Amino acid sequence: MNAITPLITVDAIEPCLPFWIEALGCETIASVPHEDALGFVMLQKGAVQLMYQSRASLDADLGTSGAPADLGDELSSGTATLFVQIDDLDEVIRRIGDVEVVVPRRQTFYGMDELFVRAPCGTLVGFAAPLEEAEADG
Repeated sequence: MNAITPLITVDAIEPCLPFWIEALGCETIASVPHEDALGFVMLQKGAVQLMYQSRASLDADLGTSGAPADLGDELSSGTATLFVQIDDLDEVIRRIGDVEVVVPRRQTFYGMDELFVRAPCGTLVGFAAPLEEAEADG
């Protein structure tokens, strides 16, 4: 294996973009329109990539692929929580602003200073910095 890139299905991609691009510094490396909105987008920062696809775009793609009729429901009903390792949790908290906190900041038994939030498009995202680095900064 060389990489795993999550493909997250959402109702609309546009609400996701300020969180990932403006707040966290990702770049759009590919995008595909679907009707009057974005159907697909690939984001990257350094070696980290993630992809979003709209449900409407997914349904349209699968409709022409010969896939089982209910595959779109199965693919879009799965959930994933992104666990993002970072260097500085305080900096990320400052940058993401007022988003829904799902798991308040905590220090874990596995050595991380972490926080889980819900991105504006619904994706659950955990940010975690190694405690040694977090303690050295604070």
